[in-house]
Amino acid sequence: MLIQLLLFMLIGIIAGTFTGLIPGIHINLISIFLVSASISFLSFIEPIYLITLITAMAITHTFIDFIPSVFLGCPDTDTELSVLPGHELLKKGQGYQAVILTAYGSLFAIFILILIAYPSIFLIEKSYNFIQTIIPYLLIIISLSLVLLEKNKISATLAFLLSGFLGLCVLNLPEVNQPLLPLLTGLFGSSALILSIKNKIQIPKQKITKPKIKILKPLTGALIASPLCSFLPGLGSGQAAIIGNLISRTNQKGFLVLLGATNTLVMGFSFICLYVISRTRTGAALAIQQIAGILSWKILILIIIISFIAGIISFFITLFLARFFSQKITKINYTKISIMTLILLTIVVVFIAKFIGLIILIASTFTGIYCILLKVKRTNMMGCLIIPTIFFYLM
Repeated sequence: MLIQLLLFMLIGIIAGTFTGLIPGIHINLISIFLVSASISFLSFIEPIYLITLITAMAITHTFIDFIPSVFLGCPDTDTELSVLPGHELLKKGQGYQAVILTAYGSLFAIFILILIAYPSIFLIEKSYNFIQTIIPYLLIIISLSLVLLEKNKISATLAFLLSGFLGLCVLNLPEVNQPLLPLLTGLFGSSALILSIKNKIQIPKQKITKPKIKILKPLTGALIASPLCSFLPGLGSGQAAIIGNLISRTNQKGFLVLLGATNTLVMGFSFICLYVISRTRTGAALAIQQIAGILSWKILILIIIISFIAGIISFFITLFLARFFSQKITKINYTKISIMTLILLTIVVVFIAKFIGLIILIASTFTGIYCILLKVKRTNMMGCLIIPTIFFYLM
């Protein structure tokens, strides 16, 4: 049995590397496929092995998916904020450092998950109902903080409200498959790519140097914010990062550590929440629930062990891939890469979200360009998720 578990964990790591590197191919898609396949042509495989595969894939994805965000400007639905500081560091020749910072954040998150898994079970049980009541007011405070911290508060308010209105419209459209894909791709991905193409940005030679890492502040913020966003609907890694950064303010590089940590912690806590309150907040947790039903403590322990091993391996895979991309990125015309990436993103959006997804992509791209030209922090565009979440809790 041990050999089979290791084999399926390896397959999961390979799958997570694939989903992390290819823009638009999210683990949710693979998880849904595995659930469907487990009922039909994969029914001969024991559920425990599929759970191992999904867990390893999900954790690996949280490490790898920052690579296309930093080097190509292609955000995943969990890494949209990494485009902002990551791309800035790329233009300074520090793209390798940007990815490594997120990788260290994810690595430390794995150790944190191991240490606090047991006490967090009791914490979630006791605090779930209370946190549900305060979360909209917490998000309102966060929204005000985002705007008030800007020099140009009127422009920041406009960017926040405009993206929030767009988010409300998109997330309330009927029968849109994965609406966050075209919404976040437009706001944080294609808008930046188009401006890069227009300005003919030249990427300098990347320095393969290890960054100086200050982990206390970003990890503190991630530790406090991630559990909140792991078991409450409408909140994900992006909101966790914003909450964490407001709790424990950090610099540009620290923010990347925070993003890596929250991305992995939110995924890890979603498995714990599945066990404690039987609620799913990630596609991976939902797939495990549909395969396993009610999660036993033995399965939870296995998931945590698999998360730990897969996380360690994924960290070294990320180091290798970050070095590889850093060495190759300057050998290719970045304008051409941006154009090809923009075309690829459009194809993926149309394939997954159909024609309505293309309309959303165009609208969100123009909104993103406008907000960038306002010259305020692009974190204000997280209003696209924060405002709909506030309405979700207050309505």
